[in-house]
Amino acid sequence: MKVFDLFYTLLAVILFIAAFPFLLLLSFKKKYRHSIPARFFLWKNPSFKPHDIWFHVCSLGEAKAIAPLIELLGDTKIAITTITHTGYEAASKYAGQVRYLPYEFWLWIWARTPKIVVVLEAEFWYLLFRIAHARGSRVVALNARISERSFPKYYRMRWFYKRLLSQCDRIFCQSTEDMVRFIALGAANVEVLGNIKLAQKIVATKEYPKPACTLIVAASTHEGEEEPIVNGFLAYKEHNPDAKLLVVPRHPERFEKVFGLIQKTAPHISCVRWSDSQKFQSDITLVDAMGELNNLYAISDVAILGGAFAPVGGHNPLEPATFGCKIITGEHIFSQRELLKYVHHVQFVAPEGISKALADAQTLPPSHVDETIDLNRLVDYLKTEN
Repeated sequence: MKVFDLFYTLLAVILFIAAFPFLLLLSFKKKYRHSIPARFFLWKNPSFKPHDIWFHVCSLGEAKAIAPLIELLGDTKIAITTITHTGYEAASKYAGQVRYLPYEFWLWIWARTPKIVVVLEAEFWYLLFRIAHARGSRVVALNARISERSFPKYYRMRWFYKRLLSQCDRIFCQSTEDMVRFIALGAANVEVLGNIKLAQKIVATKEYPKPACTLIVAASTHEGEEEPIVNGFLAYKEHNPDAKLLVVPRHPERFEKVFGLIQKTAPHISCVRWSDSQKFQSDITLVDAMGELNNLYAISDVAILGGAFAPVGGHNPLEPATFGCKIITGEHIFSQRELLKYVHHVQFVAPEGISKALADAQTLPPSHVDETIDLNRLVDYLKTEN
């Protein structure tokens, strides 16, 4: 073990010990009751059995993004690690071996490195890269990105990221801008592939009847976003009384809180939980279920895409665009800027502009995507024995 690796591992152990009481407490929260025990204490999280390619993804979006690639890899033995529980559930649909990624120092004893380790987007765990490379795996950073907003922080630590990225055999970036940023950090073997999310097969899994009204879905909303969305909807509804709103919070642990907020913000109109009624008869429906967004996009006229009215970075616009929704989103789109280049007719507004954007949407064409990506070059690289 090199001196830096030893120092880094000891630092990780010290941080683990310091955080131990908080990790125990968080383990009892519904959101973390699976992931924290598995990641930090290896609870029900055994090492992989022999496999060919190990994909590491963070959460739901990245887990869904690799599905077309896994399909093209055919009978290749796939294993996947994730950070979040939603990512774990999604990955379980595509691979027989799915685990939570252990906290870094555990990787020295946990990792069973295959021929190739593929790390998605910005999951830059130093010991994951270092151990995989040292044990003979080819290490690939896929769909790699560094946002314009985040780059100054990376650049201040470029001595560290140069060391980390030196463990990569190939870095496939989302865009030319991303490639330039990686090179500025000292990375080699960098090329632009494009965003693999463009290869996703976006389909509805259930068919709901389209209500005879303007149906608006507020998708993947975060803390602080629901109130201006509901207020914007109420102002719009004064001139469009038949309009209905579906609110789909990003995180299930917020369902009850958001329902209470809706009742407080709009006490004079009807509001119901999706789990109680799926008939689209109420003015506002709180969708307290996971995995329904594509089904709701398929029957919605307008999609208010969350994560961009608060400084979260935005969410995937390809899904509502695929179904022809008219997309309204916020101005904090730093994590989705590249994908949004491929989506046409999107309104970017501040929270107070939601009502006007809804009115303007009546005369705008539907949003749509006109780009694709060919994954065959990537598949050939991953199947190459070197």
